[in-house]
Amino acid sequence: MESKIKKQALIYGLAAILLASMLTTVILNIITPFKYTPGAPPVSAPPSPLLSSFQSEEELKNFLRMNSRNQAPFWIYGPADARFTNSLGILSESGIVKSAAPSHSTTNIQVAGVDEADVVKVDDRGYMYTLSGNAVYILRAYPPTQAKIVSKITFENLYPIGIFVNGDKLAILGSEYHFPLVYDKYYVVDIKTFVKVYDVKNSDNPILLRDLVISGSYFNSRMIGDYVYFIVSEAAYLINETLFLPEISSDGKIIRIAPTEIRYFNGTDDYYQYTTFFAMNMQNITESPVYLTLMLGGTCNMYVSLNNIYVTYRSWDWNGNTTIYRIRVQGSNMTCEARGTVPGHERNQFSMDEYSDYFRIETTSWTQNWTTQTNLYVLDMNLSVVGKLEGLALGENFHSARFMGNRAYFVTFKKTDPLFVIDLSQPTNPSVLGELHIPGYSDYLHPYDETHLIGIGKHTVEADEGDFAWYQGVKISLFDVTDVNNPKQIANYTIGDRGSDSLVLSDHKAFLFDKSRNLLAIPVLVAEIDESEYPDGVPPWALGEPVWQGAYVFSVSLEGFVLRGNITHLSVGMDVWTPSYWVKRIFYIEEVLYTVSDKKVKMNSLDDLHFINEIELP
Repeated sequence: MESKIKKQALIYGLAAILLASMLTTVILNIITPFKYTPGAPPVSAPPSPLLSSFQSEEELKNFLRMNSRNQAPFWIYGPADARFTNSLGILSESGIVKSAAPSHSTTNIQVAGVDEADVVKVDDRGYMYTLSGNAVYILRAYPPTQAKIVSKITFENLYPIGIFVNGDKLAILGSEYHFPLVYDKYYVVDIKTFVKVYDVKNSDNPILLRDLVISGSYFNSRMIGDYVYFIVSEAAYLINETLFLPEISSDGKIIRIAPTEIRYFNGTDDYYQYTTFFAMNMQNITESPVYLTLMLGGTCNMYVSLNNIYVTYRSWDWNGNTTIYRIRVQGSNMTCEARGTVPGHERNQFSMDEYSDYFRIETTSWTQNWTTQTNLYVLDMNLSVVGKLEGLALGENFHSARFMGNRAYFVTFKKTDPLFVIDLSQPTNPSVLGELHIPGYSDYLHPYDETHLIGIGKHTVEADEGDFAWYQGVKISLFDVTDVNNPKQIANYTIGDRGSDSLVLSDHKAFLFDKSRNLLAIPVLVAEIDESEYPDGVPPWALGEPVWQGAYVFSVSLEGFVLRGNITHLSVGMDVWTPSYWVKRIFYIEEVLYTVSDKKVKMNSLDDLHFINEIELP
């Protein structure tokens, strides 16, 4: 029965892809230079002492025959493919950097100095770069009265996912999808990852400097200094004894990654993927990009420090373990130095952290009584467990984590929100210092200062009819953890009724906070309940109707949250279900607040939010 359902889902998914392909036959202009000199081709990283390398294609085939339980093509998607596949019905995470004038906010990132690809970036010249549909727009954003679109990079049958800006260079990363291919009665979607680097010194005329295309799904990326590190995953399997290997197209020249360049750890898994790490210098195209290909299980999450990339993949037995690989990076040098395993599964990148030569990870696992529990593990740089704290929050769901030096803060939830304060000053003996139980939960935690946290989540009301609670409006909380044994919620603010939502709950890059300006802003979809429909009182399960979407802008201090106002891109009379006008990012340049949707950039005074200007993105 399960096999039949999977086959039906596959057929419906393929039909959706064919339909989408037919709908995207409109030819879009691609801005490319009249002439450019291709950069240096990619080269393989040197061997790693931790992992073995295959000596021949036949040895790789034998490994897959003996160790991979899945011997046929299967659907593999990277996290970024969800944007494409969700639209077809197939598949249902602020640092503020003061720079040269004009001063501006930057992407909200996890680790200082480790940038994350995003759909909006701002450079030090007052230009902004925003991804909308199949295009990247370059706008002169400052001063706001002179704001305008200066150029547009569009793509044919390509799907940009994220961008980096490094000085006068722009990197665009994305995916390319082709019609399903048929191999021996199996359907395989051909997915590729592209990376294009442009010179944007003259923003009116971006010049293409590097054009890479790699077989497989885009997994994740970071930028440290001048280097962009990105990861691509591709299924490893045999069809009629034919071996499919990763390929790289560098400025039109094809490089096939040889079996002797593929590193692996000897073991058995349900399936394998070629996971290829790339290091690319954004400023020097004469320097060859370096790639490192590992054969792992399904990559799941990634955490990156200034010196290491950590990737996780999961096993799917009854309890489930998470295996972690540590890849040391320094410029273009990449070396796989450690491998370790912990019980349970992490939630996202914020479940992991590196501090003082220790790696810390939160996981959720099942007890023998089929009850969930939250765990914390401390590993050394060899990824051996040296300390652990297990069995927290039995029966509760894990929602968020934030590591801050020798402290960790966890939020779990079932009926109330326990905020755990955990001491990590002794790595071999982590311990719980204090707990706070309040209604609601936080899906995202952000440091306000060393002793205070901001939480973004949902307010809740305990249900009378069961051991659970009803989610209500979006809740912003301010926690005081000065007394680690007695954490307190000192302020909170709830937006909307049940049904309200915020992009921050699933994407931390939508969050804007600047303590020096007492500024906090988030995009919110507001739902409201018509109380006249409930003459006996509104029950906690009542669902509101979405009525508004836009940015809520607050002044925030240790006194609490004060609403400055809100900004929407929806015009009067426009249906709220017009997501192309939903605010997705918020940033500032000098004293101007910018809100960005797929169809508009709006500029308001940071002081009193009065309207200044707006630009429609055609």
